[in-house]
Amino acid sequence: MDWSSVTAEDLVDALREVDWSTPPRPVSEFFSRFTAPRSYSKWTSRLKCNLYYYRTNYFILVMFILGMGFLRKPVAILASLATGLSIAFLNDSFAVTFNEKVTRTVRQFSPHLAAKMRPPIMPVIRGRPSKRRSIHICGRPRWVFVLLFSAVSCMLWLTSCSFLTVLWALLIGLLVTLLHASFRTPNLKARLNTFREEFRAVWRNYSEL
Repeated sequence: MDWSSVTAEDLVDALREVDWSTPPRPVSEFFSRFTAPRSYSKWTSRLKCNLYYYRTNYFILVMFILGMGFLRKPVAILASLATGLSIAFLNDSFAVTFNEKVTRTVRQFSPHLAAKMRPPIMPVIRGRPSKRRSIHICGRPRWVFVLLFSAVSCMLWLTSCSFLTVLWALLIGLLVTLLHASFRTPNLKARLNTFREEFRAVWRNYSEL
């Protein structure tokens, strides 16, 4: 896959649509081989490739740094979890899976309430939806839960420690991610994985025509 032609918007869309349950890459592979990029174009291509391929590892790494930075403050750990959930809700696969599990659990106690939590039915024209189906969680648009958990995490961060400390911890996590993605040499598995995802994206766009 030619990552030099992939824009930042395309990368964000790919991270949003990819399956969230992908397990993290092994630690031995994650810290296998590091080399300096030879040019700016090589660096940007490597950065996009690694951010996509090691997405789960980077997410766990950032959450780990935030959690370790506030290990003695339980409220800050709860804030880290709320922050992680607000980010995870941006992923389509995670949001749909979370909604299905919550609805299935509620259905065991109140089928009537579970029926209200279903997403709205999109009108169909000529056998196809009139517009792209939006993601709903518990019958509400996804952005409601993203904003809700973001607000809760901000309140917990402010009550547990100084906001400057949170920014420093988050900055360290993002800096470590950037350094790793910049110097980790993409291996053959990463290239094959991105080729497979590129085929899926092309097939998905073809099926929507």
